[in-house]
Amino acid sequence: MSSRNGLRLLAALAAVGAVAAGALIAFTRHTDPPARRPSAPSVSRFPSPPAGAVVFAREAGSNVLALGVVPRPGALLLQASLLDGDGHGVSGMPIAFSVGGVRRRGVACGAGCYRSTVTVTGRPPAVEVLVAGGTATRWRVALPAVWPPPDGAAIMARAGRVWRSLRSLAYVERLAADATNRQTSDWRVAAPDRVAYSIRGAGGDGIIIGTRRWDRATPTGRWIESQQTGLVTQPVPFWVAVTDAHVLGTVRRSGRAAWIVSFFDPRTPAWFEATVEKRTGHTLALRMFAAAHFMHDVYGSFDHAPAIVPPR
Repeated sequence: MSSRNGLRLLAALAAVGAVAAGALIAFTRHTDPPARRPSAPSVSRFPSPPAGAVVFAREAGSNVLALGVVPRPGALLLQASLLDGDGHGVSGMPIAFSVGGVRRRGVACGAGCYRSTVTVTGRPPAVEVLVAGGTATRWRVALPAVWPPPDGAAIMARAGRVWRSLRSLAYVERLAADATNRQTSDWRVAAPDRVAYSIRGAGGDGIIIGTRRWDRATPTGRWIESQQTGLVTQPVPFWVAVTDAHVLGTVRRSGRAAWIVSFFDPRTPAWFEATVEKRTGHTLALRMFAAAHFMHDVYGSFDHAPAIVPPR
């Protein structure tokens, strides 16, 4: 499959917004080959963050680079996780950490896992992760102003309940499979089983209503009707499980006060950063970092998205 077709398939997979048993539910374009549910990486071999870590993640070329910071009395336990596009930990990389001018080498703790402990005095302002070789990376991670940061589990539990209670919503999604293959698409989802999407630039639209679906290759092309394989449940959040949720800070988005919460989902597995409105519990934005799946969604039209109907 070409990089562009792979990215189009990722967009289709992302459309469903549900992740189960470590694999995105297959929601393929009519013109793409049938999707296969990828095997979830072995939990014992996946470089999950240590328990209680404050988590951060970013793209590093086609890899995911994540940082877990565990507050300890007078010290920080640091773990870098490096994941390739196939969901495998990248081993044998020279990785180091720097905190307040003190540099420590990361010691291997499994496939794609590197750890070190750094002694600190007071609140550390930032941690630098330095990756040499291959795609060299110098990543400065600013730590929350409140340290240790508050627990965010209750916020994310409420956000999940609110999401599932919605009748509809719309969002813009920016999706990348690697550093060069990116696309933007527009989505609408509605309860209990309706999805519509349109890929910008590249063309391609899709609609699902219950057991039927319609696809077209271009914005002006002919709609092709077919049977939808597997019922789609909407609206549902993109995460399945939440661990290590912490409040990184607060922001105002379009005049609305919101929390920024980072967390790790061990069942996908993926790292997330969510912007959750304080008053309503609506998820206003979401970033996801998983194997070959770098996603940034911005949500709106809660319960007021345009209706999803069969094409004419």
